[in-house]
Formats: sequence, structure tokens, C-alpha cells
Amino acid sequence: MGRLLRTKSDYEDLRNARILQNQARLNSLGVHKTLSDLHSISSSAKPPKAHVRKHCKKVYDLTSLRRSDRLKGTATTLATATATTPNNTSSRRSRLTEVGGNGESEEGNKRRPANAPFVEVKGSEMQLVSSESWARRCDSKSRGSVYHSVFGICCHFCRQKKLCGEEDCKRCGTLDMDQPCIGKTDCSVCHSTNGVLCRGCLKVRYGEEMEEVRENKDWMCPHCIEEKGVRPYWICNSSFCMKKRKMAPTGIAIYRCQEMGYKSVAHLLMDELQRK
Repeated sequence: MGRLLRTKSDYEDLRNARILQNQARLNSLGVHKTLSDLHSISSSAKPPKAHVRKHCKKVYDLTSLRRSDRLKGTATTLATATATTPNNTSSRRSRLTEVGGNGESEEGNKRRPANAPFVEVKGSEMQLVSSESWARRCDSKSRGSVYHSVFGICCHFCRQKKLCGEEDCKRCGTLDMDQPCIGKTDCSVCHSTNGVLCRGCLKVRYGEEMEEVRENKDWMCPHCIEEKGVRPYWICNSSFCMKKRKMAPTGIAIYRCQEMGYKSVAHLLMDELQRK
């Protein structure tokens, strides 16, 4: 043990001696003085620190929540603007008129169905749909095969703005904007976009057929059914509406419904809500 301590002590003495020797060599060469001069020059060359702006936390006053005109119960109608060509002739431009509130439009003070929104079409825009698209329009009858941003009507559930696949639809077949789309539903109460459903979503999500809805002039969307209390626990199961209820969207639940023997997703949800 004493031998190890003696060896360690000898090593430390040798190390300290080398440190002193190196420091003396650096002093003789003037290295320390050069370093001090460089530090003084670099410190004097540094620009003064800019004034740092203090962070002031902004306090917002509490204000009333914003509400849309639809929720306030007031009518909001976006009027369509007509443009004038260089020849002073009026040309109709593609513009969608939305009807909200009490649903009275400027033309005839009559509420238009949600499956027949008012669209002014310019002549050149009639050619926006290619002949190939017209040929495959009726390939898919459930949700349609051709997307169109102007003439298509958005489904509340799948949110696909397509021309319907119904062969007898004059609106999607001949672009007659005065006719309703027979491939989309329209609520007899609210006439809002909440009641616009395509054939596929109507069948899969609510178990109803489009032909039955057309014949029933008093057909109501799930929102109005719930509001009026006609059918308890019958709710809209779109992802938007499910999230508003703080419920998880169902996703593709039709296969699970079929395995469990339910007619549609709405029937499954109605049963689950009744058991809670």
C-alpha cells in the first residue's frame, strides 16, 4: 500500500515539475502577453449590445362570441353580380347563390331546394365537362363518377361535389340549372345543405332509398328529425356532426353494421344511444 502511494506521489511531483517548466517556456516566448493583447482588442471591437425589447404580455378583453347569420336567424343572400362585356352586352358568370336564414331569395321570394342551387352559367363554361366525362357520368349511380366544382352539388356526408349518376337527371345531364338534381336529397323543412345526401350515403348511412325519398314530399333530414323529436336517437352521423357531439366519427362502419344485423349506421348508433 505504501509503495503505491509513493509511486503516485513521484508521478505527481514529476507532473507538477513539467507544468512549471512549460509555463516558464511560454512566458519566455511572450505567449501570455500576446493572448491578453488579443483579448483586449477583440473586446473593444465588439459593438455595444442592442437594446432588448421587453416582452409585454397582451391581455385581451373578453368579448361576446361570434355567431353566423344562420344561427342568428337572419337571412343572408349573396347576390349574383353581372359583368358587362366590351360590346356592352351582359354575360352571365358562374356564381352560386347561397340562401340562408329564412331562405328567401331575390327571385320571386321563393326558397330554392338545396339540391337545386342557383347557378348562373356563362356559355363557354358549358364546355368545361369533356365528352369523356359525359360518357362515364352514369357509371356510378350511387355517388356519381364526374367531379365538377361549378355544377356538382356537395353531399353532406361524403362531401364529394359530383354530378349525379341518374340517367333522367336534367340538371346533371343537360346542365339545366333550373331543375333539381334527382340524385341528391332535399329536406322539406330546412332546405339546407345538411339535408343534401347522395344515393350511396343515403342508403349506407341511413338505410333509405332515393326513390322513396323522391316520392315522400315531407322527407326530413336527420337534423330536422332530431330537432322536432320525430324519431328519438336518430342523429346525423357525418364526421362533422359527430365531432360537434364530442363523439368519435364512425368511419367505414357499414361492414360492422351488416355483421351485427343492422340496416344502416344510423340504426346502429340509435341502438347504442338507447342503451346508454
